[in-house]
Amino acid sequence: MQTNEVVIVAGVRTPIGRVGGALAAVRPDDLLAGVLRGVVERAAIDPLGIDEVYAGCANQAGEDNRNVARMASLLAGFPDSVPAVTLNRLCASGLEAVNQAARCIAVGEAQLCVAGGVESMSRAPWVLPKPEGAYPVGSPPVYDTTLGWRFPNPVLAARFPLLSMGQTAENIAQELGITRAEQDAFALESHRRAVAALNAGYFAAEVLPVSVPQRRGAARIVAVDEAVRCKHNGHGFELDTDLERLAQLAPAFSPQGTVTAGNSSGLNDGAAALVLMSAARAHALGLRPLARWLGAASAGVDPSVMGYGPVPATQQLLARLQLTVQDIGLVELNEAFAAQALGVMRKLGLRQEITNVNGGAIA
Repeated sequence: MQTNEVVIVAGVRTPIGRVGGALAAVRPDDLLAGVLRGVVERAAIDPLGIDEVYAGCANQAGEDNRNVARMASLLAGFPDSVPAVTLNRLCASGLEAVNQAARCIAVGEAQLCVAGGVESMSRAPWVLPKPEGAYPVGSPPVYDTTLGWRFPNPVLAARFPLLSMGQTAENIAQELGITRAEQDAFALESHRRAVAALNAGYFAAEVLPVSVPQRRGAARIVAVDEAVRCKHNGHGFELDTDLERLAQLAPAFSPQGTVTAGNSSGLNDGAAALVLMSAARAHALGLRPLARWLGAASAGVDPSVMGYGPVPATQQLLARLQLTVQDIGLVELNEAFAAQALGVMRKLGLRQEITNVNGGAIA
């Protein structure tokens, strides 16, 4: 079957806010609406020409419920005729949205799609189950939907220990002998690269400032990522952490473990969106592509080492495209944990010099 060439022509994101931080007062559907509106304006396209909006969202327990992609599309002012769908592949939800949009264009079902994702961990609600009968005895379980298991199935729990993501990172560190020092050094380098990117202005073109109403006075404009360990010195940003401070942090998931808050990614709020279209449509509109989408793959692994997921998925995709790791010039890899990122890099043979060159999720 002949397929269409798929290109990305525009992309924007909000600054990434810390949980409880600068973006905590903004609903996730409003965050997503802002980047949907912003990316369409950036691409200078008519929203009426959008064939589908895809958005990834891992939580969907609060204000991001009931198809947040559709809600945000309407909030963004897109025509009622533009359909939208929300996807959930947990950490890869936004990436899955992009891949679904690209596949739709590749097979000719669409010519122009908007894809991205949103999370507001600050606004993730507490939830509790309904009682199974009248006049229940005892206190019901309450789950914080910010992160982790909720309403676990006992049959699944009997087969797989209900580990936290941090515990799975500890498993990877133990399996591969990744030391605490290696993890802290990786985390520090992530922050150092992010600070360098901020000072070089690399993020300026992609970040869409967010206006956050205040109880008193003018709205606050949030334009810089909050999680980067840096401070403003009057001339730019400078790194505000070091190996000594990282080494002082206690293990977060196991008393004798190596995974800490300092070498893990944080809890965040934010949204992002891309405009994808067929190369033919981009040419017709006079738009210069930023990138070309070649393919995607997904793979399952043992849940106790879930962070290895990118390894078989990447291997599948490279084999399908008849490429090798040596053919790749730059790599963006999720840094859920330094242990997990280092584990994936080791198994795939990725060099740190080309991986997350502007910092990653830890920063």
